[in-house]
Parts: sequence; C-alpha cells; structure tokens
Amino acid sequence: MIRSHVMICGGSGCTASGSKALQEAMEKELVAKDLQDEVKVVQTGCFGLCELGPIMVVYPGDVFYSRVTVDDIPEIVEEHLLKGRIVDRLVHEDEVLKEQVTSLNDTSFYQVQKRVALKNCGLIDPESIDEYLAMDGYVALQKVLQEMTPDDVIQVMLDSGLRGRGGAGFPTGLKWKFAKGYDAPQKFVCCNADEGDPGAFMDRSILEGDPHVVLEAMTIAGYAIGANQGYIYVRAEYPIAVQRLKIALDQAHEYGLLGKNIMETGFDFDIDIRLGAGAFVCGEETALMTSIEGNRGEPRPRPPFPAEKGLFQSPSILNNVETWANIPQIIINGPEWFAAMGTEKSKGTKVFALGGKIKHTGLVEIPMGTTLRTVIEEVGGGIPNGKKFKAAQTGGPSGGCIPASHIDVQMDYEHLAEIGSIMGSGGLIVMDEDNCMVDIAKFFLKFTVDESCGKCTPCRIGTRRMLEILDRITEGKGTMEDIDKLEELAYYIKENALCGLGQTAPNPVLSTIRFFRDEYIAHIQDKKCPAGVCTALLSYVIDPEKCIGCTMCQRNCPADAISVTDYVAEGHKKPSLAIDTDKCIKCGACMNNCKFGAISKQ
Repeated sequence: MIRSHVMICGGSGCTASGSKALQEAMEKELVAKDLQDEVKVVQTGCFGLCELGPIMVVYPGDVFYSRVTVDDIPEIVEEHLLKGRIVDRLVHEDEVLKEQVTSLNDTSFYQVQKRVALKNCGLIDPESIDEYLAMDGYVALQKVLQEMTPDDVIQVMLDSGLRGRGGAGFPTGLKWKFAKGYDAPQKFVCCNADEGDPGAFMDRSILEGDPHVVLEAMTIAGYAIGANQGYIYVRAEYPIAVQRLKIALDQAHEYGLLGKNIMETGFDFDIDIRLGAGAFVCGEETALMTSIEGNRGEPRPRPPFPAEKGLFQSPSILNNVETWANIPQIIINGPEWFAAMGTEKSKGTKVFALGGKIKHTGLVEIPMGTTLRTVIEEVGGGIPNGKKFKAAQTGGPSGGCIPASHIDVQMDYEHLAEIGSIMGSGGLIVMDEDNCMVDIAKFFLKFTVDESCGKCTPCRIGTRRMLEILDRITEGKGTMEDIDKLEELAYYIKENALCGLGQTAPNPVLSTIRFFRDEYIAHIQDKKCPAGVCTALLSYVIDPEKCIGCTMCQRNCPADAISVTDYVAEGHKKPSLAIDTDKCIKCGACMNNCKFGAISKQ
C-alpha cells in the first residue's frame, strides 16, 4: 500500500539540473530500505520555482525540498520517509517572509499566485492519463459533447472574457464564432506551441506537466467550430514536451477520447503533431499554418483571416498552449468564475516566465491586474545583491521596457499598452542598474533581424538599418540625429510591415528612447555607457591607493596590458599597477581577479 508520494520535477529546467538522477537514486534507495511498495516516486511537471531546482515535494505533508542532490537522497529516505522527520537543511529559507517554509504553497512565491493554466503542473504524473482523469480531466469534454451545442460552447467562451494568451489578446470566443460562421467541408484547430520569445517557457512547461489539457481543449474547440482535425505545432527543441505529447495522444486514442465517435457521441476529432525548426516568425499565425502545410514559414497578407481561409485555405482557429489550458476549467466552473478574476477588460490569470535580475526565477501565474511591483518584490523576492530595479521587459522582442517609475503598473493588456509595452506571450525579464538600456534595445532588435523571414522590405531592411544605428551609438560613433532616425524608421516599420512580428519589432527601441533617452544621449555626447556595459566606451582603471601590488590582475591579463609602476603616497613609494588603455581589450579579467576592489570600469 502506497503511504507516501515523492514528486520530483521533470521539467526541462530541473532535468538539466539532474532531477532524473535524483529519481533513479531515490528508487534505488527505496529498494535498499525495502520501501518500494510503500513510497511512489513520480516525475511530475514544473513547480515554478526554477531557481531552487531540482525540487522535490513529499506527500502527505506537502514538504518541499530545494536544490536537492543525489547525495541528499539517503538522508531524505532515512529521516523523512522512515522516521517522519523533516530534513531541515533542505527546507527553503524564504527571504521575503524571513523564515523557513516547509510547504511550497506557503512560500512568498506562491501566496500571490492563482494557478489555473498551471493547475496540474507539479501535482500529477504528466505521462498518466489516469492521474489527469482523477483531476477532473475530460469532464469538460464530456459536458460539452453530451449537454451543450456548439453555440453554447462559443457563448461560454464569449461570456468568460478569455483573450488569447499568445500576444495580441484577441477574444477567444470571437475567434471561434467567426470560424464557425463559415461553411466549409473541412475546418482545422491549431495549437501554437512554437514559443520563440527569448526567456519564455510557459507553453513548454504546460506541455511537459499537463499535456492532456491541451488535447481536451482542442477537441472542445473542434466540436464548437465544426472541425475534425487538429495540429499541434511545437518546436523540435522541446524534446520532453514532444515526448509527453506523443504519450498523451496514444493514451487519448486508447481511451476513446480522440479519433472516431468520441464518447459514443458521433463526434470525430483527431490531432497530429508538427515539429517546427525554431523559426521565430512561425509564432505568427499565418506563417505557422504555412509551415504546417510543408512550405517555408512566411506570413500571408490579411485579410482573409484564418477564420475564413487558414490552414490549407480552410476555416481555422489558432490558440497558444496557455490559452488552451484555461478552457476545460472555464467549461467546468462556468464563465462567471473565470470572469470574476482579473480586471474589467483583462479577465482571468496570466502566466509569466520570470527571469533576469531577480532572486526567484521561474513560472508565475497571477490574476490579471496584479502590479509589477508585487511580482518583483513579493513573488520574485526582489533584486539580488542589493541592486536597484531599473526596468522590466515584457513581450519579448515585440514588447517594451517598463521603467522603475512605472513599477506599480497593473499587468494587463490595457495598462501595459498605455506605457508602450505589450503582454505578449508572457516573457518577463527583470533588469537592474547594471543593464544598459541601449544595449538591451540592440539585443532584442538583433534577435528580430536574425529571425526576420525576409518577405517584406520594411522588416527585412528597416530593422537592419535600425540595428546599424544602434551599433554606431554603442560604439561611441552616434549623433543626436540618429535618435530621430531611429524613431522615424520605427514608425515606418510599424505602419508598413506585413505581419505582427515586423510591426512590433521596433517596440524595444521606442520604449527605451521614451523612458531612457538620457542613456542614448550619454552614449552619443559623453561617449560613456552609464551602466558600464558597452565595451567600446569602457576603460578599466586601477586605484593605486587600493592596489597592494599583488600582480594578480597582471598574471590574468590575456593582452599583457598591465605593468608594475610606483605610486607615491604621503612621501613614500609603494608598488602599484597600471593599465595600458591602448593594449587593453576590455575583457574584464583584471577586475574579476582583483580581490581588493582596486579596479573599476569608467
């Protein structure tokens, strides 16, 4: 008889940190202690607190252990599973609450959150359909097929206020209503699991931790619009997600929940997987559909929109993974339940991939309208190393930078748009005082230039010209007229690019110019990078008063740019060192190896 469950994170992050080895070590130790019939080890999905991985949670008790290593396993088995004593040294010390926290749900990271799309992640075995069924899995599909008409389903989606979580925030119910309104012999339901934004991993984590929720939701949508075929477009760089999707598809077919005559209702629906090669542009709906068709992933002009002519020129709908993950719960709990969360125009919750200069990186699901300050200070634990919050980038390459002066902005579609940013798919990159905002704009624009499909001139050429200007500015060769040129090009591209990705590509540049114009001016007029990031504008200086002449910097300089010199202080000579700026390659090795803080960037 099973008396305890040991849940080990099997998401990509913890897997990369060795969670598979933990599982093997735990199973081996349980056999050694003759506990294999009493304790079940489950590889589950992402718990969210990625920075503390590998994570292990023991039930009953909901005891949460962080940064577990293989060497910790014998102690956990002996103390916790045999003697019932918590291993205190592996319990999380919560910086915000200033106390040890044994339960994951009691951490400051979780207290603000409301898990809807992530409901099952970390709680079930994603490779077991029976565990999904035990969590009300496929109850929504049963209700839809046996009690509701297609129009009823669409009305529930409209009443819930659910908007697409993939970026633009278009009302999901309205998209379905348009597709249902077109008569065609064939219609399609598509899932965007491409997720190309730097720093974004929400969709991947849902697929890794709860793949059946996507299959169930897509089947519901097929019934609503009159489609019998679905496609999940997932990038090949997500091997764990792809593997678990394939397992889920096989199980759903075996249980009669996909294929012909589902639940003996006469409704047919099936789903296939299509692997993408990691092209950012295939996050755009028409480019994604073009890729599924077997062609080069390039966007098509709209109209006609996919609801009229989409995949294979048939009426089609496309939603991203997070959007799909909300739908079964909306059906089960009712649209009023979902609409009660969030704000007037932004209903429900939103999952963010919290990264960058933040203590607790990971997955965060919060009610719409939660402030950025709450996410950073309460959920994320604040900025590490005593640094100050400077900005946050939302929406990836299509989004904008939110400055510290707007830290109390509500995280919803409307308020983010008011300050020149967007929700996007949910990437949230936090920056501190050591980040250069001109360099940040250049980073995101370079990504867009590299990922542009090249089909339209404004995106293909315009973004490259903008990048060239940013390169000049960060090299100290810019002029004040370059700022005007950047803005002029940005607005031209926004108005003329073919697809949404090209139209939003200038956003990081526009938002940094709007809120951090002084940094652009410093690069241009003072030939200085205030954050000390742009290497062309840097110089390393040794403070002779702090230098003790240990020559550690000299021994680690790859350019032989440091020499011993004499420094006169209060009439006495002492050995010091000096940097030859002509030889210096600005690698920073000298400052990194100085133990006395004698070297600084200027």
